Amino acid sequence: MGTDSRPDSEYTRTWSPSGEVEWATLEDGTRLRYLRTGSGPTGLVLVHTVRTQLDHFQLVIPELLEAFTVYAVDLPGMGWSEITPGGRYTEPALRRALLQFVKALDITDLVLAGESMGATVSLTASTELDGRVRSVVACNPYDYPTGVGRANRVASIYVGAARLSAVGKAVTRMENKPVLGLVLRGGLHDGSNLPDHYLAELRRVGRRRGYPNVAREVFRNVDSMMAARALYARVTAPVTLIYGEHDWSTGQEREANLALLRGARSISLPDTGHFAALEQPDRVAEIILESSSLSGT
Repeated sequence: MGTDSRPDSEYTRTWSPSGEVEWATLEDGTRLRYLRTGSGPTGLVLVHTVRTQLDHFQLVIPELLEAFTVYAVDLPGMGWSEITPGGRYTEPALRRALLQFVKALDITDLVLAGESMGATVSLTASTELDGRVRSVVACNPYDYPTGVGRANRVASIYVGAARLSAVGKAVTRMENKPVLGLVLRGGLHDGSNLPDHYLAELRRVGRRRGYPNVAREVFRNVDSMMAARALYARVTAPVTLIYGEHDWSTGQEREANLALLRGARSISLPDTGHFAALEQPDRVAEIILESSSLSGT
């Protein structure tokens, strides 16, 4: 991003012309890009998936503008948030960033909603937000072995190689639009639900200086997402757990999470893979709206 003091909003403006794209500064000085839009009385914080950014929710957000003040955030180093040399991308580090984001903006009475990695971090962050969280919507939590590697054979080879110490950096530097498209379509039941303009934006981000290392470190730290499941039993806010019928997780893994998240609502979305916000945006928005009526802690 060089010395530009403005967060990049070029692509986000194409689908959210009235939203405010701004920075939030964490305790270590790292700046996170976020979109603030909507006028509802309840705060909604949206947390994106692995290898995406806040624009992942571009089809969901327009359905929520009257009910919520929406804050969609790029996690550290991802999207157009700043890349900090030596930054960490473990679940605890991302959770800490999300906690600081919520507190820096003093968002209270909020719904936390995330998909994939964002679902896991939303669940764990809710345990440390001191009664601010009205409810959590966790869509396709990313908390099992191999993660994106389950998408398809291309994803398995790419992510497996990216995790290797010897060649990982070289692999992520060689990422191109066709490879990224194949990997991401592996998260969809219907691959045509990945908009080409969005894929082009993700590749634009992927060309940022330092981004290949961020991608590699995220893939390497999937084990920390698995370890985060130990915190699920501490979640006290009402939880809605959503799984696409064709999500990468197994039935046994889903049942195990339900056992930890006692009292959680469980919803299965037919004809949906790992990226429900792209395949079933209207239904995801509807579920988030329903969740706002649940009692907080």
